[in-house]
Amino acid sequence: MGSAELFLSNRFAVLVPDSRAQGESGGDFVTYGLKESDDVHRWFDWLVMQQHPRCVFGMGESMGAAIVLQAVQQERRFCAVVAESSFASFRQIAYVRVGQFFHKGAWLGRVALRPAVEMAFLYGRLTRGVNLAHASPERSVVGSRVPILLIHGLSDDNIPYQQSERILAHNPAEIVLWEVPNAGHCGAVSVARQEFDTRVLGWFNSHQRITEAGISTPKTMRWRDGRPRPSTLGLGRVGHLTWKHNPGFVL
Repeated sequence: MGSAELFLSNRFAVLVPDSRAQGESGGDFVTYGLKESDDVHRWFDWLVMQQHPRCVFGMGESMGAAIVLQAVQQERRFCAVVAESSFASFRQIAYVRVGQFFHKGAWLGRVALRPAVEMAFLYGRLTRGVNLAHASPERSVVGSRVPILLIHGLSDDNIPYQQSERILAHNPAEIVLWEVPNAGHCGAVSVARQEFDTRVLGWFNSHQRITEAGISTPKTMRWRDGRPRPSTLGLGRVGHLTWKHNPGFVL
């Protein structure tokens, strides 16, 4: 459930779907955000039609983070997004993976074994009909007006923290990066629980607004009891949605 309990305890509702080719969902293979980002758009439409949220936020971890970041290119109705431990581009992380396999740096995949990486991409295009080299959160955030909080552990030995720094560099006006000392992959909550909760909830609460028909008006919604009611949308490590009744939704 990831951060679902955090949101539920703070009056958010949470939708937790399985990403394509994961769990109970259909699909024959994972595309690392190429097709999944459109799934997020469809989930968003479903929330709007069925639940009528005042505001929708997104949250993802690891591949889920990469998916939600790629979704902001098409889905502009997000009030805000949080993404932890995302890769910047699938091509870049492919170089990293090759280096990790041989206990070397990313240079090995980028230079010496680059032909092998390119053959893998070609195989994907021929057998799956998708070009995984196009999976790129860093390109997807360019020009986006969705406020994004990136979180990355400085001790992440799975996806290096420099990947989030690359994403930040592509839209510094709308992106904030929190680099967490001593945190591993998706490990910020383990080493800094209180600060993690404060930063994530604070990010969402500071970006509440009304969203109707794709038109957003910056404004904090208050209900009869005078308390803000945000909506958030969150994606997990594989992919999940969360939302909040009355106060807001998390996808």
